[in-house]
Amino acid sequence: MLYAGVYRSTIPYGRVIKMNIEEIRKLPGVVEVIDHTMIPGAKKHGVIFKDIPVLVDDMIKRVGDCLLLIVCDTKEALRNALKAVKVEYEECEGVFTIEDALKEGAPIIGDGSNILYHIKVKKGDIGQGFKEAKYIVENTYYSQMTEHVFLQPECAIGKIGDDGLVEVYVATQYPHYDREEVARCLNLKDEEVRIINTAVGGAFGAREDINPQCHAALAAYITKRPVKVLYDREESIISHAKRHPMKMYYKTGVREDGKLCALEARIYGDTGAYASWGTNILRKSALHATGPYVIPNVFVEAIAVHTNNPFAGAMRGFGAAQVPLAIEAQMDMLAEKLGMHPLKFRYINCFEVGSVTASGQVLESGVAIKECIEKLAEHDSIPL
Repeated sequence: MLYAGVYRSTIPYGRVIKMNIEEIRKLPGVVEVIDHTMIPGAKKHGVIFKDIPVLVDDMIKRVGDCLLLIVCDTKEALRNALKAVKVEYEECEGVFTIEDALKEGAPIIGDGSNILYHIKVKKGDIGQGFKEAKYIVENTYYSQMTEHVFLQPECAIGKIGDDGLVEVYVATQYPHYDREEVARCLNLKDEEVRIINTAVGGAFGAREDINPQCHAALAAYITKRPVKVLYDREESIISHAKRHPMKMYYKTGVREDGKLCALEARIYGDTGAYASWGTNILRKSALHATGPYVIPNVFVEAIAVHTNNPFAGAMRGFGAAQVPLAIEAQMDMLAEKLGMHPLKFRYINCFEVGSVTASGQVLESGVAIKECIEKLAEHDSIPL
C-alpha cells in the first residue's frame, strides 16, 4: 500500500510561478510527484459545472486548491514530503464579500461573470400589494457559512482490480457520479471504473462533490499500486463545500385584518470559488422565500455570487434552511405591529390544501401546518 496526499494552495487567488517538484521526487520514500500535466484526461470536475481543478493548471481561486499529488511508500515519508514543498506564487487581488464581487471592475472569479445564477419569482402586483398594507416591515438578514463536521473524515483507496478496472473504495453520496468523474479524469470509459461505496460516517451534503476520489484513482493508475488518501480534520474542513452564507433583504406588508398582502425579497448567496450546487440552492431559496404562507403579491430575486471564499454547496436543507431566519423574523415583527399573537398570525396566513405558492404550485395534499398550529395553541391555551 502506498500513501498519497495533496499539497494545497496557501493563497486565495493567483498563479503558481514554480514549485520544487524535482527536489521532492528525490526525497526518501517518495514514489511519485504528480502535477496537472500528468493527468491523462479531464483536469476539472464538478456536480453541474466542471470548474473544480483536480490539480490546478491555471488560476488558484481559493485557499486549499490542489497543486500537487505526492505518493510515498510510508505515511512518515508523505508527511515529510508535503512539508518540504516550496511554491512561488504570483498573488492577485481577490474578492471576499458579495458586495465587492458585484462591483464594476471586480476580478472575475466565475466563467465570465461573478454571477453564477439569477432567478426571479413573481406573483400578482407587488406595487399594489404594498399600497394595501397597513404595516410594512423592512430588514436585512445574514446567515453564516457552516461546516458539516461529519464524524468520519474523507478517505479513499485506489487500486487496479484483478480484471484491470480502476477501483476506488470511498464513502460517498453519489457513487455513479464518482465513476463518471474518475473516468473523465483518467480518460477511460465509465465501465472501466468501479466505485465501491464503503460505510458512510456522516455526509450531510459534503460528500456530493468529488474530493479524494480522483486523487486516489490517479495515483493508483500512474503507479499501478494500491494507494490510500486520508484527510485529517483540518484538511477535511479546508477541502469540501460549506453551507452558503446568505444576505437576505426582506420587505413584507400586512393588511389591517392581519392578512399578508405583499413580500419583496432579494437573496444573495456566496457560492465561493466554484459552482458546486449553487444554482440549485439559490433556486430553492427563492422558492422557499415566502415560507409556508399565502401571499398574493410577491417579487423575489435570488443570486448566487462567486468570491474567493471556500466554495459552498450542498448541506442539509439545500437552500431552504437559510430563508426561514428572514421570513419568520418578519412574521414576528408584523404580528407585534398588529398586536396579535404570533401563533395566531401564522395560523390565519399559512398554507392549507388548495393553496397556491408564489411559484404557482398548487398544494394538493400533505399540508398539515394548520393542524400543527392548532395542537400548539391547544397545548399553551392560545386562542386562535
